[in-house]
Amino acid sequence: MPRRAIRLGEVPSEVAEGIQRLRHRLELPSGFPVEVLEEAASLRDGTPSFPRHEDRTDIEFVTVDPATSKDLDQAVCIERSGSGYRVHYAIADVAAWITPGSALDKEARLRGETLYAPGARVPLHPSDLSEDAGSLLADGRARPVILWTHELDADAVATAVTVSRAMVRSRAKLSYEEVARDLERGQAHPSIALLPRVGERRLRLEQARGGVSLNLPDQEIVAENGTWRTEFRTLLPVEDFNAQISLMTGMAAAQLMVQAGVGVLRTLPEAGERDISRLRWTARTLRVPWPKGMSYPEFVRNLDPADPRQLAVLVRCTSLFRGAGYVSFHEGRPEGDLGHAALATEYTHVTAPLRRLVDRFTSEISVCLAQGEEIPDWVTQALPELPEVMSVSGRRARAWERGVVDLAEALVLRSRVGEAFDAVLTDVSPRTGLGTFQIADPAVEARLPAEGRKPGSTLRVRVDEVDLVEGTVRFSHPQ
Repeated sequence: MPRRAIRLGEVPSEVAEGIQRLRHRLELPSGFPVEVLEEAASLRDGTPSFPRHEDRTDIEFVTVDPATSKDLDQAVCIERSGSGYRVHYAIADVAAWITPGSALDKEARLRGETLYAPGARVPLHPSDLSEDAGSLLADGRARPVILWTHELDADAVATAVTVSRAMVRSRAKLSYEEVARDLERGQAHPSIALLPRVGERRLRLEQARGGVSLNLPDQEIVAENGTWRTEFRTLLPVEDFNAQISLMTGMAAAQLMVQAGVGVLRTLPEAGERDISRLRWTARTLRVPWPKGMSYPEFVRNLDPADPRQLAVLVRCTSLFRGAGYVSFHEGRPEGDLGHAALATEYTHVTAPLRRLVDRFTSEISVCLAQGEEIPDWVTQALPELPEVMSVSGRRARAWERGVVDLAEALVLRSRVGEAFDAVLTDVSPRTGLGTFQIADPAVEARLPAEGRKPGSTLRVRVDEVDLVEGTVRFSHPQ
């Protein structure tokens, strides 16, 4: 299945009841308690001081995010360093704003992460913190961050890293589309002009390690003109390059934690030989060549989602990416595999503290280890419970995302009952026999019996019924 991405906007009136029912079913809060809002407002309106943070407002930081984003966790500045590169990466220091045990802290632990939907976002923190005081906005204000400085050689191999607390100022809020356009014109902001060079080299290093990346398109909900539409979109290269900076930081943080025997890692078990054999069988059945001697990661990287049969193989690859979780430890490295199979190394989430709870704790652990400081009790005491908190919030986020996408697809198809569309069968459940059919225009997925058809086949499917409250669409195979 494609990845999901949801842009900001308003909830169309036709699906407002469906959104409310989905909120109720998942037991999601509709707002923040008064005391939480008051604490967040005091951060925005007050004049907090950060004496432990060094002044690094000399660095020309910029942010690169979706155009509508306001909760800006990261800012970057890349410069030459001899024959290599120096990457400054600033991560919002949320721990500098939130007092342990406060109403803000307790509420964030209940939520776990931000859930996204146009006009119906369920944020981890109130907007006074996540979109104002703590966000790395280009509004002239200096803000506290955890500053990662990566020293890279000419091949972008990390040779050294420092982590410190700093005050920085973002100079520009850039969107992916802006950056892609400016790079093509040779007019990129100086702070990210080297991003393609570093990003491409980091991608090559990932491939050399045996990392696996699924080239699946995003299924996006776009809010415009008072309604929603859906589309499948391939990521821009600059998005992959930007992600490599975040991944590099997560890997560096994991290395600090493993060496010190304390931290939280994001883990993903390796695909077993049986799973890979099944994937080979799928590829052979769909007549997708898998050359002898080509590794599983290399094969996956070369699949083209524009080809129906290769898209079906890519969707089947998602089954090899299951089992992701978190492992926390405090008194030495635990036994067993702590790696992240898709990255072929150890890794932790550390770069999105405004949107994900665990990153506040991993950021504090990282800077304390790097600075030789004792990790505070509020961090170590939370370590045993963090994996379960994030596991619960992750399941809730996936259910919310799927429910919102179902409503968006129903909205897109509400006036097209009776119409038939070209579709690609991307997967068939061996348990139920139900198939997942991907329709390119409009960008939706249909579910109905596969009736003996094989993934990768193309056919017509018809819309028979749409329910805008439950977010369901009933399809059939036209005769």
